[in-house]
Amino acid sequence: MAVNIKNSAEINSMRVAGRLAARVLEYIEPHVRPGISTESLNEICHRFITEDLQAIPAPLNYRGFPKSICTSINHVVCHGIPGPKKLKDGDIINIDITVIKDGFHGDTSKMFLVGEPPVRAKRLVEITHECLWQAIRMVRPGIRLGDIGHTIQHYAESHNCSVVREYCGHGIGMEFHEDPQVLHYGDPGTGLVLEAGLTFTIEPMINAGKRHVRLLQDNWTVVTRDHSLSAQWEHTVLVTDCGYEVLTLREDEAP
Repeated sequence: MAVNIKNSAEINSMRVAGRLAARVLEYIEPHVRPGISTESLNEICHRFITEDLQAIPAPLNYRGFPKSICTSINHVVCHGIPGPKKLKDGDIINIDITVIKDGFHGDTSKMFLVGEPPVRAKRLVEITHECLWQAIRMVRPGIRLGDIGHTIQHYAESHNCSVVREYCGHGIGMEFHEDPQVLHYGDPGTGLVLEAGLTFTIEPMINAGKRHVRLLQDNWTVVTRDHSLSAQWEHTVLVTDCGYEVLTLREDEAP
């Protein structure tokens, strides 16, 4: 596995791309409400990325993906394609943003509550958010990726949820997806040893039911097999000399 360790100039470029991706989620938040279509959310984000941020929406035309963002509602696990479907009160939705600025990628996603979702949906969103942050807080040189995956799996399963295994986090930089793969399950003491200068995403997909998923005929949209709710949060993280830096941190978050 050939991982890409960034130098100081590359890290600064990653900080810029990460901050811009975070700004897109901050910008779209007031628009996420009952009655708006996911296509409209896509159009708003596309204009903000291309016109205001002078950046490139990485998903657009990536391996044929037709839109600038991913919108995954309720039982959609990931890679939902924006379209005419309108959000309704009680939905949960993940909006996944990746921007390219000066050749570097910033990748992040957030769960949004639409109106007043049921308690079980809110609980899943909170559990998944905690999975992400428990994993992030472990990041430092010398930690293995298996330790991170195990932490996510243990927390999710201890709350009677399951971890999707077919999709994972990834290294990121000038390429959208680089080595290493960052699994959200695993055994302690296994996997790549982290070192300073490595940048990667952590993006656990947690299901309220069983972990099994299926791919729809559009060859992008992934849903839970048992139609249970699914949630996901994502950040791009830098391994520093003594810990971590979240490159896609939003202003409403504490590091």
